[in-house]
Amino acid sequence: MASEPDSGRDGTSDGVSDGASDGTVHGDRAPEAAAERPTARTSVWLDGKPAARGRRNDRTDAPSGLDRDRITSVSVRLLDTEGPAKFSMRRLAAELGVTAMSLYWYVDTKDDLLELALDSVYAEITGIGAPATDVTAGPDWRERLRELAFQHRDLLVRHHWVSPLVGKYLNIGPRSMEFSAAVQEAMRGTGLSPRGQAGAIAAVFQFVYGFGTVEGHFVQRCADAGLSQDAYFRRAMGAIREQPGLESAFANADSRPGC
Repeated sequence: MASEPDSGRDGTSDGVSDGASDGTVHGDRAPEAAAERPTARTSVWLDGKPAARGRRNDRTDAPSGLDRDRITSVSVRLLDTEGPAKFSMRRLAAELGVTAMSLYWYVDTKDDLLELALDSVYAEITGIGAPATDVTAGPDWRERLRELAFQHRDLLVRHHWVSPLVGKYLNIGPRSMEFSAAVQEAMRGTGLSPRGQAGAIAAVFQFVYGFGTVEGHFVQRCADAGLSQDAYFRRAMGAIREQPGLESAFANADSRPGC
């Protein structure tokens, strides 16, 4: 079932139209107004919006007890439990006990909020954000990359909604960039050329992204089915082995990949 549309500030269907579907303008508005359309959205990180925004000081009717960090944190929790398809400003407002329009004191659009939520989860990766150090004096670059790769995989599995949002939004928030900087700092220890470092990073982390995405969806599918991951896997493998000609091919597939 599709989620109910949000406020028009989200760009969804219950915003008020200024004209007919053919582009004509009704009422007293001048024809030139039809050309005064808002510019296309780019990213919360590119549109000149502040990194943090609290309650506006020029009005007294803004909701109390809210701030952007709290709104973002609850958004992450809803995305974890319900997924991005069911996420809406109205659903978020209900969880916070406020009206949907109250949220717009702190974010301009739902897309902005999703970008903030996406960036916020990268704070869960440990050991990033520290000042750059001499890569020859720290841990072996292989161990450092392995650690970062495993943490990134765990992030994608823990928050199954991150993968599609990474593909949709420009993921250049401060926490994401701290993670990227840590990866590049570790890769400098390889001694590869800058071009070689870029290629190596792409090879490692595109693999991690793909594996983590598939595993994250598997975890969510098990949860939806009410089964443990091992029980779901065994059930699936049992069905596969019942197919003619596949029993011997999958005879040794008794555990999930990566386990």
